[in-house]
Amino acid sequence: MRQLTCSVEHWSLKRPFHITGYRFDEVAILQASIRDGDELGQGEATGIYYLGETGSSLLAQAQSVGGAIADGASREDLLRLLPAGGARNALDCALWDLEAKQAGERVWEMLGIRSEPVVTVNTVGIGSPAEMANVASELDTDHIKVKLDGDMPLERIRAVRNARPDAVIVVDVNAGWTFAQLTALAPRFRDLGVAMIEQPLPRGGDSELEGYEAPLPLCADESCLDTNEFEQAAQRYQMINIKLDKTGGLTEALRLAAMARDSGIEIMVGNMVGTSLGMAPGFVIAQQCRFVDLDGALLLRRDRDHPMRYSGGVVMPPPIELWG
Repeated sequence: MRQLTCSVEHWSLKRPFHITGYRFDEVAILQASIRDGDELGQGEATGIYYLGETGSSLLAQAQSVGGAIADGASREDLLRLLPAGGARNALDCALWDLEAKQAGERVWEMLGIRSEPVVTVNTVGIGSPAEMANVASELDTDHIKVKLDGDMPLERIRAVRNARPDAVIVVDVNAGWTFAQLTALAPRFRDLGVAMIEQPLPRGGDSELEGYEAPLPLCADESCLDTNEFEQAAQRYQMINIKLDKTGGLTEALRLAAMARDSGIEIMVGNMVGTSLGMAPGFVIAQQCRFVDLDGALLLRRDRDHPMRYSGGVVMPPPIELWG
């Protein structure tokens, strides 16, 4: 009989991380392990902070299905046993890991996906223009994600661009602009060579994007949690940021990726900050993405044993000792 073990771990960040309306000094992570005989599958989740998920709420949700996991609940069963969110993500990814170990294959081999190293953005949090430029200048990658809000967005992005004229830059506003700000800033960001703007408007407050011809691609993050929200998002955005904490695991994330591909919508993969164990399942989705954001482990003071390997912005496949 399978056994589920869950705990909440607290991981400190290297430096305070600022985005629109939030500051993070540490992350509370749900770590889940499912043992079946000699094999052990693992997964983790940070949860969706803007929907009120916390370490304690994730733990309670995960423990509520411990009996079902022991009785052999599958990943498909989890889709009805738990709502989309961090708890289901940790359990779903633990089951993927367990199934891969039992099959003697890697997860991407089970899916028929070719696994290649990918280039991830490195993230610059909100600070003064000079601070952000300094952080950007120290990054050893040419793909950078810049966090912005409604305060000095043009000054901040100019500072980063001046510090890194070589870089591919994407911007993440985390719902911090109005439509008027977007229409005013988007052409200027395009002229500065910004490749994409992520979630410029609030979740539930982006209907003005329907019919708007943006001068550069717009990407939905908070506005598209899972497949249930894809149809509306596809009418407003040219790209979807798939995060496994939002979809509630790799199983649903793969469905969302297929739905986007069939509709001609581009995808990226993101994260809610976490260790390499949280980044590893996203690596599977990354094989299909134009932009990859799997640098969450690089924001932490330390990482798990057998971590993902990063070099110059390139992420290698997760070692088998870690996941999948």
